Amino acid sequence: MTSEKVTEVPEEGYERGLGSRQVQMIAIGGAIGVGLFLMAGSNIAKAGPSLILMYAVAGVIIFFIMRALGELLLYRPVSGSFAEYSREFLGPFFGYFTGWTYWLMWVVTGMSELTATALYVHYWFPEIPQWVTALVFLVILFGVNLISVKLFGELEFWFSMVKVTALIGMIVIGLGVLTFGFSSAGDTAAVSNLWEFDGFFPKGIGSSLMTLQGVMFAYLAVELVGVTAGESENPEKTLPKAINTLPWRIALFYVGALTVILCVVKWTEFAPGVSPFVEAFAKIGIPAGAGIVNFIVLTAALSSCNSGMYSTGRMLRNLAASGEAPRVFEKLSSTKTPALGIFVSVLFMSIGVVLNYIVPEKAFGYVTSVATGAGIWTWLMILVSHVLYRRAVDAGRLPASSFPAPGGAKCSYVAIAFLLFVTGLIAYDKDSRVSLYVMAGWAVALIIGWFVLKARNPQVAERREPELEKVG
Repeated sequence: MTSEKVTEVPEEGYERGLGSRQVQMIAIGGAIGVGLFLMAGSNIAKAGPSLILMYAVAGVIIFFIMRALGELLLYRPVSGSFAEYSREFLGPFFGYFTGWTYWLMWVVTGMSELTATALYVHYWFPEIPQWVTALVFLVILFGVNLISVKLFGELEFWFSMVKVTALIGMIVIGLGVLTFGFSSAGDTAAVSNLWEFDGFFPKGIGSSLMTLQGVMFAYLAVELVGVTAGESENPEKTLPKAINTLPWRIALFYVGALTVILCVVKWTEFAPGVSPFVEAFAKIGIPAGAGIVNFIVLTAALSSCNSGMYSTGRMLRNLAASGEAPRVFEKLSSTKTPALGIFVSVLFMSIGVVLNYIVPEKAFGYVTSVATGAGIWTWLMILVSHVLYRRAVDAGRLPASSFPAPGGAKCSYVAIAFLLFVTGLIAYDKDSRVSLYVMAGWAVALIIGWFVLKARNPQVAERREPELEKVG
């Protein structure tokens, strides 16, 4: 069946205040986070230069996921898209489970990012208590998200601009060191650093594969562009453009940046817990390099927390509209933002402020692994929904999207197999295995909640046709 232009979108009451410039930067910012700036150091120590290949392979899978999401978004662009598509193609329970799990992902991510921002500010102002810094940033971002979606989009635009500019600057400086040999790193910088020290897989292929769970965490939030669908000025133009630029963003910001860094600095000089960017700046000898990177990573953490507040509020409203959360979350404020949903999510994120007193060092790792588990579930639901949508299109039951994924459902099957493989790696690793225990407990709680919901309102378990209205 040939693709046809989508002429219907759901009327959700949101202000379509996100322009092309902002959606593009939200998409770019979603592909650059703390996972790259901080966690890459420990992954380099585990895998050496082969980490570049792990990011490239995972990047291909992420592109498959995003093209599957893109096809669904142009079939029916809705805010809270993952839960809505799960609800439509898999049934009400899966929409309920996916919506609440995505909410959990951003709440726990928000907790970790708040703690991280406090640590980064502590670098410059050690006399300020960490909980004070975390609380101040929490209140500021909360206010931004309440005012309007335009202000959220503008703040996210500039957060992303800082990250993008920093990475491009790092790549240009690194290429300069390799080409012209300037700085204290000039004598040892060489492309051969990628294989000279015990080869490209210095710790073995098995050790390299074990880094995939950390690599996938670095890609979390790339799907955030799907949540913006209900508030994009022109989703038919902005969303395909944002998704189609994903390959070069991954190639440049992840594969490109890591390749340059590992050419400039031998992989053996990186250590867990130290940002490879800080190490590279120090080796090159850039004045105040550590301070510059600290500012960039602070920006990345604030960006993630800002995105978390945005997406959790929308997801709670989507759940409320389906009868899977209290109806009060369905109301919009005078500025057309789901203020109460954002407020409740921020209350849970504020646990991160309390954790600044009591959190042990391993807590950040545990929280990130829980976020990865929740993210993998979300991606799986996108892919399975896409497979079922393609079956419906082929059977003539649904109209074709104007943005079909290349290869149809085949690439989605490949991505599903890959995500199940990564889940197996998480189960095999004793440190990250705790996230599966948490997810199992979360699943039990949601299942109990589902039966309570059904007992109170049997209609919640009934399939409903998506509500659409003509536009244009």
